Formats: sequence, structure tokens, C-alpha cells
Amino acid sequence: MTTLEKAKLWLSDTFDAETKATVQNWIDTNSPELEDSFYRELEFGTGGMRGVMGVGTNRLNKYTLGQATQGLANYLIQQFPGEMIKVAIAYDVRNNSKEFGKVVADVLTANGIKVLLFKEHRPTPELSFTVRDKKCNAGIVLTASHNPPEYNGYKVYWNDGAQIVPPNDENIIKEVYATKFEDVKFNGNDDLIEWVGEEQDDVYIDRCIAESLYQKDKIGYENLNIVFTSIHGTTYTTIPKALEKAGFKKIDLVKEQMIPSGNFPTVESPNPEEPKALQMAVDLANVVNGDIVIGCDPDGDRLGIAVRNLDGEIQLLNGNQTNMIMTDYVLNQWKNLGKITGKEFIGSTIVTSDVFFDLAKKYGVDCKVGLTGFKWIGKMIHDFEGKEKFICGGEESFGFMTGDFVRDKDSCGSILLACEIAAWCKANGKTMYQYMIDIYKNVGVYQEALVNVVRKGRTGAEEINQMMVDFRNNPPKSLAGSLVTEVKDFQEQTCLDVISGEKKVMNDIPKSNVLIYYTEDGTKICIRPSGTEPKIKFYFSVKGSVANESDYKAEVARLEKKFDIVKQDLKL
Repeated sequence: MTTLEKAKLWLSDTFDAETKATVQNWIDTNSPELEDSFYRELEFGTGGMRGVMGVGTNRLNKYTLGQATQGLANYLIQQFPGEMIKVAIAYDVRNNSKEFGKVVADVLTANGIKVLLFKEHRPTPELSFTVRDKKCNAGIVLTASHNPPEYNGYKVYWNDGAQIVPPNDENIIKEVYATKFEDVKFNGNDDLIEWVGEEQDDVYIDRCIAESLYQKDKIGYENLNIVFTSIHGTTYTTIPKALEKAGFKKIDLVKEQMIPSGNFPTVESPNPEEPKALQMAVDLANVVNGDIVIGCDPDGDRLGIAVRNLDGEIQLLNGNQTNMIMTDYVLNQWKNLGKITGKEFIGSTIVTSDVFFDLAKKYGVDCKVGLTGFKWIGKMIHDFEGKEKFICGGEESFGFMTGDFVRDKDSCGSILLACEIAAWCKANGKTMYQYMIDIYKNVGVYQEALVNVVRKGRTGAEEINQMMVDFRNNPPKSLAGSLVTEVKDFQEQTCLDVISGEKKVMNDIPKSNVLIYYTEDGTKICIRPSGTEPKIKFYFSVKGSVANESDYKAEVARLEKKFDIVKQDLKL
């Protein structure tokens, strides 16, 4: 079917007058919008979907959301016959999120499904928690994480509180694609809606405090200077309250950014991975002598943490560094409490730093690795429930969780933990940054970088695909002067020992379009197309060593020069 033919289907009475008028205008004026809006269906992937809001099959709107939700409703009814099915729904601060949340609720209730709908914006991890806490069959959150303001999205959670994974994800996808727009039931039944308010925040926050904090005598809590920003996102509802309830006394908020807004007016991007997003918080920290700066993305599952470096300046830690510090601290606490028996594990992902293998070995626990995305860590918890105890887990993209009461990355529990660590460090005459270097002294210095190559639109998608084909068929022989010794291809599920030529099958991790190169000197390069944005990502990790704190800056400079050489070798 041509793009024009697909567009003309949207002129039927299934669609509202405004939608039909927009499509007709594009057809009449031969607008380029027509092609981009209808050349494909917005992909309902293995966790949900994300896209630009607007009219068309390749846009997020009432109809594409309705189709997705009708497909999900059909599947839920198949899976839980005879039950009163319950689905929790939350939404972030993005434009149209609240309206979209009601559209989704209406489709579910029109199908006889009970809905627990949050009254206002709430963080994604609170939704994950609520699914299990309220014994729901599924959960949905309307969010596009840190994407630009024109985006929104839709994530689906199963009854274990984790994002959907095989076989449920594939089966839901089949139902969604088998659903026609005219099959969607939009006439909801408000009698089947239970509204969820602030009372649930307290239940969630209390659990975060119970699961994330270890210092019963709250060492240094009263002296830690915390600066927090929600970057216009949902965590304005939970983090200040959680910090106060936990016993932290000195909390300064970036007031301009505590105002929820889907336009994110004070930042170029509401992404806590980017130093610019935390600039206003850093500026405030320099005024109030802050020890730790914290910011969250719009849906409040990821956190960025900045602390004072060896020169006393506020510096953003990358996701691997933050997670490494928190993991080491938690494992040390477990060890001191005598809770490590050898049947515990931490969770990581294939693009995350290999330092977590070192930490697992140091403390006598297992480190399990999954594909990119926290749903795979959620799956680990589910798969090993009753056999091995999950302690904590994280991924390089600024996500972390401690305990299994939330089955997704959780900024609230992670922030409480990070602040306890910072308070303990300060009480012991050091900073979190110095704590990080202490870990590096023990396991080696891991320095990481991420390079994003953006390619938009249909031609961009084709370019990204070709880049993966080229890297797959012609892997580099060496990187920064070090021989490539191992190539892992997660699409082909193979691991090639370049030296011996032996190729082994890797079937413990599902197929994914990801390549990883390892070199003789410990350099690791991972290449993968983004599943949610028009970009291909290159994850760099190089390894060095440091014996003294005074040598750390020089070692980092040496490793960063290596990044430049690797980029040249990969022609980036």
C-alpha cells in the first residue's frame, strides 16, 4: 500500500473531523508532512512505543494509542479469563500526557477492564511499584523519557511490575497489529476507574526508605548540602518529600525547574546525562556550597549526580561511575551485615561497564548481564526468584535500582542511597568522588564515553542500517593500536575469538542488533542503533590503573586521548 493510499484511509468516519481535515490538506497541498506521517506504522516494539505527536500512522495520537491499548486489552482478556482485570496507568509531564492517559483508560474500561488512574503526574518507578502493590495484571505509563518536547510514548508493564518481555511482548505486538482502527473501543466507562492520589506516594516513599538506606544512626544526614532539580519533570511530587522523610535536613531546590512543563523551558534537553541540563542546579550549588547535585529526567526513573571533584568543582559523574559507587557501597553493607551467602546477584547490561564483574568478584556475588534496557534486569529478578537474591542493578544510561520492590530503574530509591553515601563520605572527611577513586585503586580505572551519530527520517534509518552492516561485515583489526581479539555479535548470537578463529554460540541472551569489540589491552567498543531515537550509539570503555589519588587526573587524561584515536579508527 502506498503512503497516499494509507493516508486516504484516515479520511473515513472512524477518525474525527480535525484529523480528516489535516490529512485532506496534506493531500491537496502535496505536503512533505504526508510522507513522514504515513510512510510506516509507528512501531509497537518489545516495550511499547515512542514517537512524535501528531496525525498519522507514524505519529503518536489518539488512534495509534487506541490501537495499542485495544490490542493489549484483547491479550489481557485472553490471559486472565474470568478475572476482574486491573491495569494501573500513570503519565509524565509531557504535553498531552494527561489527555492520552484518559484515552488509554477509556479504551480499557470500554473493554470491561478496571483502571487505577493516577490523578496527576507521577514517576515511572511509582507506576512499577503500584502494579505489584495493588496486584494489577498490567501497567501503562505515558512517557517519552528525555526525548524532545514533540515526543510522547507508551510503556507496558506486566503483573510483576517489570516492562513486558518475551513471550508477552511478542504476543501483545501480534494483537496490536491485528487490531484495525475501526475495532478500537473508545467509549469508556468511568465507573471502572479508581483514582490514585498522594496516599500512594507515601506507601512508595516509605518502601524506598526501607529498602535503600543502611545507616540507622543517619551518619552525616544533617550536614549534607543537597541541591535537587526535577528538570520540570514528575519527581517534584516525590523526591523532596522522600529526602525530608528520610532525615536529610539541608535541601535546596531549583525552584524554576520544579514547575512541571512538557516544554522544558529552561533546558535544551531534559536529559540528566548532559551537564547542561544540570547547569542551573550546579550554579545554585556554588551559591549554597552544595555537596551533591541531583537531577531527574521527565518521568523520574533516571538520575544524574554531580559531586565535588579533586579541585572542589562540581562535576557530573557518568552513569557507570554513579552505579559503581552505589553498587560498591551496597555490597559492602551487605557484607558487613553478613547477608552475602554466595546466592546473590547484581544486574547489568551488555553496554554497561565491565567494572561490575570486578565488583561482583570482589564481594563474592554473581553479575548477570542482559540486553540494553531495565526490563531485562526485571526479567533476571523474575527468572531467579526463589533461587538467587537480587541486590541491586544498573545500566550506563543513568539508571539504577536497589532491591526488587520496584522492577524498573528507580530515581527515588537511588537518590536516597546516593545521599546516604555522600553524607557518610562527608562525615568521614572525604567526598563521593574520592570514594570513586578508592574503588578504582582496587579494580582499575574504567573510563567511558558515548558517541551518538544522529540520522533522521527514512534515509537516516537506511544509513544507520548500512553502518551496522558495514561494521558487521568489516570489523576493525585494531583500535588505538591494540589488536581486536574478540567480536560479539548479538544479532547472530556468536562470539568470535579473532586470534584462534573459533566462533562460539551465545544463546543465553536474546537476539539484538548489537556488536561489541574487545581489544588486547581491555578496550571495549559497543555499537547499537537506538530503539527509541534516530541515532546509532557507540559506547567506548578503556581501562587503566591508578595507585594514588594524586595520579588520577593524569590517568584520566591519558585514557581520554585514547578515545580520540579510537574515534579516528572507527571514522567517527
